[in-house]
Amino acid sequence: MKDLVIVRGGGDIATGTIYKLFKCGFKVLILEIEKPSAIRRNVAFSEAVRLGKTEVEGINAILARTPEEDVTCYLAHDYNEAKQFLTENKVTLLIDPEAKAIDYFKPEVVVDAILAKKNLGTTKKMAPITIALGPGFMAGKDVDVVIETMRGHKLGRPIYQGTALKNTGVPGVIKGYGKERVIHSPNAGTVKHVRHLTDIVKKGEVIAYVDQTPIYATMDGLLRGLIKEGFVVTQGFKMADIDPREDEYENCFTISDKARCIAGGVIEAIFYLKGHRNDLS
Repeated sequence: MKDLVIVRGGGDIATGTIYKLFKCGFKVLILEIEKPSAIRRNVAFSEAVRLGKTEVEGINAILARTPEEDVTCYLAHDYNEAKQFLTENKVTLLIDPEAKAIDYFKPEVVVDAILAKKNLGTTKKMAPITIALGPGFMAGKDVDVVIETMRGHKLGRPIYQGTALKNTGVPGVIKGYGKERVIHSPNAGTVKHVRHLTDIVKKGEVIAYVDQTPIYATMDGLLRGLIKEGFVVTQGFKMADIDPREDEYENCFTISDKARCIAGGVIEAIFYLKGHRNDLS
């Protein structure tokens, strides 16, 4: 399919890239796992797995499924329906953690936006143009281009030889807060919500439980990210995100500056490689 881009992953950073690709005229097929772990769920197309369809900044992503399947279930992929949605110029999502759909759809571009900090199987053989976001990939070997995801001067920069900066495990600083903004599970178990996305919380307040263990807000602020209720987390799993800017409620529903910057790097790399290869042909 001409101008088809397959994006592995539909979290909030991936969604910035998917949104911009669609706005630039590409057809986009998202490949997700059965139980996505995005915490900024209001701005993650991966929520279509749970809801059947989700909207981010006016763009809908729809899950391909057979008509008899219940939208509340985790669904097997359906290539025929996905193909129809793409023909209708809809952002489409398949549950396909092994990326088997790539062989069927033969996209022009594959973008690995899983952000696992390691390569979960993406190779240069998957498409004429292959791009990966963040560390874990060698540009020129694993994929054609790596996009820098570390906040700072190099954020969004396409790398054609080499790797992205190593993951520090420390989120970007906002109003003087860094590692305090992100909450990780102290133990394994099932998540039960006490507070909800977009709530204003106070430091020390219980926002959720993992089994019987209370999860406390680490600071005052806006609960911008919270993993979905019922998710089974492992110890140390990233499960919540607090923004100290309590007056920026609308940010909970819009793509972040970081995601937009990374998306720009993806678009730049695609058009550069398309033009460069046309010059060589």
